[in-house]
Amino acid sequence: MNQLSINDLKRFKNELTRFMMTYKFALDEIETRIEILVQEFEMLHEYNPIEHTKSRLKSPESIFHKLNRKGGDLSFSGIKESIKDIAGMRITCSFVSDIYVISQMLKSQSDLKVLDEKDYIKNPKPNGYQSLHLIIEVPVHMSDRLESVCIEVQIRTIAMDFWASLEHKIYYKFNQGNQAVPARLLDELKQAAAAASALDLQMERLHAEIEVIKEEQSESMDDKLNRIIINNQQFALPQALLELLNDEEVK
Repeated sequence: MNQLSINDLKRFKNELTRFMMTYKFALDEIETRIEILVQEFEMLHEYNPIEHTKSRLKSPESIFHKLNRKGGDLSFSGIKESIKDIAGMRITCSFVSDIYVISQMLKSQSDLKVLDEKDYIKNPKPNGYQSLHLIIEVPVHMSDRLESVCIEVQIRTIAMDFWASLEHKIYYKFNQGNQAVPARLLDELKQAAAAASALDLQMERLHAEIEVIKEEQSESMDDKLNRIIINNQQFALPQALLELLNDEEVK
């Protein structure tokens, strides 16, 4: 390998590293925003709508394989234009209603741009797959420029996630042996998807009933309204402010 080719390799390595870093930083940005939203939701509603999150970056090898399949331009700009799921985040919620709460929270942030949305909950795939998919453009501030980076966000319930994980394992096992998944298993998977959906509906109803019971058994409303809790620390509302509000109410 001559000196020129070594320099070319170093330059390509640096460009690829920088390219991949923008997607890593985009995931970091979304993770931070999700954490802020969760804390805000917990403080205002005493409830966490997110069970857990998981993020991943496609490997450079996987990216170039997908680019070849799609027939995109073999350049960094071509990759960015053709492949929107280089960075991905999966958000797992307890209840279906939480999915749309989180989705709306992300959509309401003015500097995030939702480029595409696929609702496989209202319109499940033929095999029974359910999830909400968003392609979100995230601003990433680099040292010398502002990059707009796309990431795919999948939001689903625990039941949906369990089903999708099982389906992936089944397909992976048969694909490794270059075999088609037996029709019997495909039929059972579809039945399992319907059962998971029914479970989600039942758990949602139970959750609503439990919230009503908790509200009835909780401390008096006056006690709740006279204090705030931030980061497990309680603060009493200023008495002077309460008196001022009371005076205004009387007027």
